[in-house]
Amino acid sequence: DVGSLKRKTIQHAVDRVEVSTFDIPASIMRQNEDVVHAGHVMFVNEILFFASISRNIKFGITEMIKVRKQVNAIYRKRGFVIKAMLMDGEFENLDGEFAIMQITLNTISNDEHVPEVERQIRTLKEGVRCVYNTVPFTRLPMRMIVEMVYFSNFWLNCFPALDGVSDTISPCAMVVGMQIDYAKHCKLEFGTYVQTHEEHDNSTATRTTGAIACTLPAMRKVVIFSTVSPRVCAQSKPLDGTPYASGGY
Repeated sequence: DVGSLKRKTIQHAVDRVEVSTFDIPASIMRQNEDVVHAGHVMFVNEILFFASISRNIKFGITEMIKVRKQVNAIYRKRGFVIKAMLMDGEFENLDGEFAIMQITLNTISNDEHVPEVERQIRTLKEGVRCVYNTVPFTRLPMRMIVEMVYFSNFWLNCFPALDGVSDTISPCAMVVGMQIDYAKHCKLEFGTYVQTHEEHDNSTATRTTGAIACTLPAMRKVVIFSTVSPRVCAQSKPLDGTPYASGGY
């Protein structure tokens, strides 16, 4: 009952944060400590992204901004070392930046492609197309499209790749140290209508606001896109979620 939420909602205590990381098996670490990474740019609805994927681990990273240093930091945090970066010839002028990070930049000619990242981009776009055609909206703001790309990239990392280094350990568990928990990461679908808590007083003003959930489970939060104003607020837990298809949780 949305009306009850808007008039009765109170601020709930924040759940205790449990920190746990996945330990990488020593055999996998020894054989894959040196990482070869491939990267390229891609466009989704004319929005520019930088997409990359490691050759053996199959961990993909996609960002709307240039994140070469961020990619390197993510791997080093777990003990992996990026030794080489495979990219198109248009990135040849970045050789100096990669040299500072002790990474060898290997660029290809104009009529060649890096197969790993080209396949990753194609799969990413297929995931985005799948989500885009299941939400009940005809037009989406740019921020929701960006979150849709992140959503697709996250779930690709959550399952072991067929040609990866392990049949049971996902790239996300190896590189980020996080394993998927259904109770935490699968509560809301992308595009779910939710009610989120707002600051309030004892007046008749509403205590919740309608919003669209754009899940970003890697941060253990849900990115909420407000339907009232063009803003995004990160909530650790939406108050109520109502999927369009099933009519409610």
